[in-house]
Amino acid sequence: MAAVDEDARIKRIASTIRVIPNFPKPGIMFQDITTLLLDPKAFRDTVDMFVERYRDKRISVVAGVEARGFIFGPPIALAIGAKFVPLRKPKKLPGEVISEEYTLEYGTDTMEMHVGAVQSNDRALVIDDLIATGGTLCAAINLIERVGAEVVECGCVIELTDLKVCS
Repeated sequence: MAAVDEDARIKRIASTIRVIPNFPKPGIMFQDITTLLLDPKAFRDTVDMFVERYRDKRISVVAGVEARGFIFGPPIALAIGAKFVPLRKPKKLPGEVISEEYTLEYGTDTMEMHVGAVQSNDRALVIDDLIATGGTLCAAINLIERVGAEVVECGCVIELTDLKVCS
């Protein structure tokens, strides 16, 4: 019975995500989650599915990837009793940070995290809205593991299965 409920929730969530062709550039099929956020039931279902998956995994940190990981990460962190740590683009966090550069299909970028936000004994969950090639998530994992924490898993709302994922 639970699998049927989960399948129904996944279909409801998927039906709320708008696909916008050729945005932000030609050839891109942009997955717009803002329409999911307009549907309180689909939004709640999305958060609840993450909470159900991670509630008993002893997660102490939920790290949200800028920017849309900031939407899903905090309610998940609150529900499982973990702290929320934002992973941001350069020069967005005040104070001392550590950085991780990563490669995109069209260049490089950098992700930053506050020094001391994640401890070596932490068990982390990385949250983002979408996984395409995995470059951003790989950078997030590297950043968290550099301070000695364990990344238990990465969770994403959408997976683009046609693209090559990083290793």
